[in-house]
Amino acid sequence: MVAFGKKLRESQIEEWQGYYINYKFMKKKVNRYSQQIQVGPQNRPFVLKDFSRLLDSQIERIVLFLLEQEGLLASRLSNLIEQYEAVSQQPDDKRIFELQQAYRAVGQDLLRLLDFVQMNAIGLRKILKKFDKRLGYKFTDYYVKTRANHPYSQLRQIFKHVGVAAVAGAISRNLAELQDIKNSRRSYVSIYDQPAFSHLDPVVQSINKAVERLSNSTNFLDFLGRHALIFKDELPPPPEDDVDDERYHFMSLLLNLANTFLYMVNTYIIVPTADNYSLTLGAAATVCGVVIGSMAVAQVFSSVYFSAWSNRSYMRPLVFSSIILCVGNTLYALAYDLNSISVLLIGRLFCGLGSARAVNRRYISDCVPLKLRMQASAGFVSASALGMACGPALACLFQTNFKIFNLTFNEDTLPGWIMAVAWLFYLLWLCISFKEPSRETKSNLATEEANSGGSSYRNQARLDQDIGQIVNVSVENSSTQPLLMNTEANPQDEDEVEDCDDAEEGCEEIQKPVDSIVSAYRLLTPSVKVQLFIYFMLKYAMEILLAESSVITGYYFIWSTSSVAIFLACLGLTVLPVNIIVGNYISNMFEERQVLLASEIMVCIGLLLSFHILIPYTVPQYVGSALITFVSAEVLEGVNLSLLSRVMSSRLARGTYNGGLLSTEAGTLARVVADGTITLSGYLGEGMLLNTTLLPALFICLSSIIATCLTYNSLY
Repeated sequence: MVAFGKKLRESQIEEWQGYYINYKFMKKKVNRYSQQIQVGPQNRPFVLKDFSRLLDSQIERIVLFLLEQEGLLASRLSNLIEQYEAVSQQPDDKRIFELQQAYRAVGQDLLRLLDFVQMNAIGLRKILKKFDKRLGYKFTDYYVKTRANHPYSQLRQIFKHVGVAAVAGAISRNLAELQDIKNSRRSYVSIYDQPAFSHLDPVVQSINKAVERLSNSTNFLDFLGRHALIFKDELPPPPEDDVDDERYHFMSLLLNLANTFLYMVNTYIIVPTADNYSLTLGAAATVCGVVIGSMAVAQVFSSVYFSAWSNRSYMRPLVFSSIILCVGNTLYALAYDLNSISVLLIGRLFCGLGSARAVNRRYISDCVPLKLRMQASAGFVSASALGMACGPALACLFQTNFKIFNLTFNEDTLPGWIMAVAWLFYLLWLCISFKEPSRETKSNLATEEANSGGSSYRNQARLDQDIGQIVNVSVENSSTQPLLMNTEANPQDEDEVEDCDDAEEGCEEIQKPVDSIVSAYRLLTPSVKVQLFIYFMLKYAMEILLAESSVITGYYFIWSTSSVAIFLACLGLTVLPVNIIVGNYISNMFEERQVLLASEIMVCIGLLLSFHILIPYTVPQYVGSALITFVSAEVLEGVNLSLLSRVMSSRLARGTYNGGLLSTEAGTLARVVADGTITLSGYLGEGMLLNTTLLPALFICLSSIIATCLTYNSLY
């Protein structure tokens, strides 16, 4: 990965060089501050004051420069008004074309200005992060709060993008109306009246994307993308994305999403009947915890080898997954006629060994073009949510009992038979339609770079991408403002030292993704560890709720299998609406760390309300507390993974031991522990099961709240 200092120098607009952040100077100041603090702690007030003054001065100058450039663009647009009025009165194709080109030229200059602000914004965030890391302070929290909330804040001036939005609106409106005149429609419909029919000029589209990158606005697709731990680039993408386009194949993407959906159906389709199946085979009802959890146990190991396998192929692991799942579900169904709990457990273990979610996530991250990646990741999360709801819903349809060739088909075995057939059809579809993406090697790209002139930046970006580097989206709304300082010409040797120092990890190790679990663990900062612990907690609470639901409702309320299935399906159907509300509204109204802490507290309240203490246990109490716990955990999961994508090292974005794998392992381990807790608690009797399983969930939840409070200031 190229260091930020080098990327900043390469991407600077020549005539604006004096207005970019003097990144090298700022880093030297941070190093000097660090030395001063080591000499004497009494220097701390001076350091904070001096660094604040330096940041204020540079931000002020960049804001004034930005306003000046916006004024020049506005002046150029004003000068075009007279030409526009003349053309609208007497349309002429040549004059319309020339005027369109003039507006597009203004748009191109606006894009340059947005790129200028973007690079400076990233530089500011990196300097603040470096200051906190070197000096051990939480200065970023203080600085952003005091500056962003002040009525004269220059940070807030850019947050609103008022000038940029006005210029972009003028360009978009006039281009749309000129096109309307050129086509002789004369509909006089404004883009403000019908936004859906706005003129989709490439310049306008580029401006919209640049503004979105700069503000890092939280919309539904971005939220779901971070939910799936599939990231977009922090730096503006290179102009050509031809590697991704060559590797992208829509049907292959659809097959990965179908795999995700089927696996989630496979996971939850047995939950309503697992306790009854265990009783039929001579085991206790609470053995359903082991039956459900055995799939998660195998998934702990399968996630690792599938993640490693996806470094070499995508189709072969999916084929292997389908075969294993087909065999596992067949064994699960045959266990009834064989009257063997062992065969039942082996079948579920096989199903866990076929978990290819790591491959699905990796395919989207590696093979889907950047412009479609957020939509694909939204599809990934949506497919998971739909599968979670459809699994229990299907189970309630299997209320039958018949035999064919001495094979029993009833509510216990039909989930296995149906899923075995589904995976068989999926395997056939996979073999017919999947297209294995081409894999360019590092040496191929290096040769291409050596043979091509004038495109070193693009080739370097492609080379970095193929060796597993991607930068997380982490330019946050609270710290997206640039700095300004005159830049000096630097000798080449000093530049190389600067680039090396700019890397947050070692210069050699930053060139490659993490290749071992030990290396991955070393990159886990306290903030990342806390977010993974929170993910463990919410998955533990959700698994306790879902896995023991059939036993609890059967003991207290004598619910039928259909009733349990409908209850679980309704819980699953809340996933997408909750994500839409959080992604479109809540995350725009509050800081994500605020939503995180509030969601943890709500999960804790839901768990407390679930306990059976003295008074008779009622359906409203159980359903209400379960709904609070589940919905709060869903909100928490989205915000938790979003924050995790921000605080995680860029080296964990790709490779075998990536962030997605770590979060999957944390969640899978939580499910294993939760299912084991259910089975062990069953020895105390079904009457003690509810409170016994809720106690550790409550303890873990309280621990996560304390851990969040301790790392709260680092979650910007």
